[in-house]
Amino acid sequence: MSVQLYDTLSRSIKALAPLSDQALRFYCCGPTVYGPAHIGNFRTFLIQDVLRRVAEADGIEVKHVRNITDVDDKTIRRSIEAGLSLGEFTAKWTAKFHTDCELLNMRPPSIEPSAVAHIPQQIALVETLIEKGHAYATDDGSVYFRVNSFEDYGRLSRLKQRELKTQVENSAGEVNDADEYDRESVTDFALWKGRKAEDKGNYWTSPWGEGRPGWHLECSAMADAAFGGETIDLHGGGIDLCFPHHENEIAQSECAHGHDFCKHWFHSAHLMVEGAKMSKSLGNLYTLDDLQQKGFSPMVVRYTLIAGSYRQQLNFTFDGLHASHSGLSKIERFAESLLAVTGEDKAAMNHYITADAPEDFGRLVKAWDALRNNLNTAACLGAIFGVIGSNPAASIDADGARAMLKALGTLLYALGLQLFTVEQATVDAPETIVALAQARWDAKQAKDWGKADQLRDALLAEGWVVKDKKDGFDLELK
Repeated sequence: MSVQLYDTLSRSIKALAPLSDQALRFYCCGPTVYGPAHIGNFRTFLIQDVLRRVAEADGIEVKHVRNITDVDDKTIRRSIEAGLSLGEFTAKWTAKFHTDCELLNMRPPSIEPSAVAHIPQQIALVETLIEKGHAYATDDGSVYFRVNSFEDYGRLSRLKQRELKTQVENSAGEVNDADEYDRESVTDFALWKGRKAEDKGNYWTSPWGEGRPGWHLECSAMADAAFGGETIDLHGGGIDLCFPHHENEIAQSECAHGHDFCKHWFHSAHLMVEGAKMSKSLGNLYTLDDLQQKGFSPMVVRYTLIAGSYRQQLNFTFDGLHASHSGLSKIERFAESLLAVTGEDKAAMNHYITADAPEDFGRLVKAWDALRNNLNTAACLGAIFGVIGSNPAASIDADGARAMLKALGTLLYALGLQLFTVEQATVDAPETIVALAQARWDAKQAKDWGKADQLRDALLAEGWVVKDKKDGFDLELK
């Protein structure tokens, strides 16, 4: 069985394979660098990282391209507010993104193009679209893509199933030249945006006058540069990019080149936080720094963000972070028990965590198959814990332990999880855990030893150890 992955375009699960004998051409829409990336951004980037790792462990060479958006409405506005040049401002946030990626154990992309570095390619692409009748310039020096010139517009997001109208103005009666606009606004979109006073010095010279590229244009040009204008094997991004961004990429690229832009589309679902949508007003746009300050390690954050199905909304909670810490600790104890059989120490585990997959995963084969079956990380982790529960270290010899460590190491490589990096958590126990511990304390005071033992076991199952004192108790993550 090859790696299988859901395709947004065909609405089906398909084999992941390159169209040619070259490496798999994998393009991902990267961060817009106007501030620190939040956990919603990183959920998408981490899932893409897991997919790349699974493919590589399965023997597929991957050419992974993830761009940096360093010019758009937000970057220009925020750089002006900060009193910095656009280059200085975006370099600062690009460096911060790279630091967070490293902490989260994300592999760097094969190529990381920036939008600003590809202005000439973007201008050339616009010229081609104008020559072929798919775009037109306006009096203010802007250039728009003519949506009704592309018959297949909307096929990725199934927009054709609703009424599709081309309009020069949005529902507010304004020319729709923003980089991001309301989902229900279907309009000819900006390829090149004529210079405005509020852009200040952030402009470039073009055949249509001074201005800058539109957000949608940038990815098409950078993908062309990275893959030579050939059809991409796989394109990834958050589901929020399906329309209009990815629809517009398809329209631009296919009208310019006359062939399919991409064969396989890979989208990740939204992230919720404690059951609510992420927003500044709710104060739940958490960054990696925010969570580290609360006592959670990057590996616990990574575990939490990849543990659920990428096609379903993930409800990110602090209880979930505690559970992830407990799960990672269980895997560490499992690895230690196997290393004890082989006579090796913790440091030896690094030699097992590689993309060099064994021919036989043994008892961990269900975990590997789950990853190859539409990136089912939840089932993979469940299968690992199923094996852990059987306590295999008690019944195998050194050769058997080494074989199991090799299989476990490949799974950990694919998930991107590093072991023995998580220090003892100093975070406060969640309210539900405190309530359980208090109920146990009350049962002990009432001399209901059976109930107290049951509640102690329940706490242990949740990853918490209760330590009694003369006048109360303490809780620690095990």
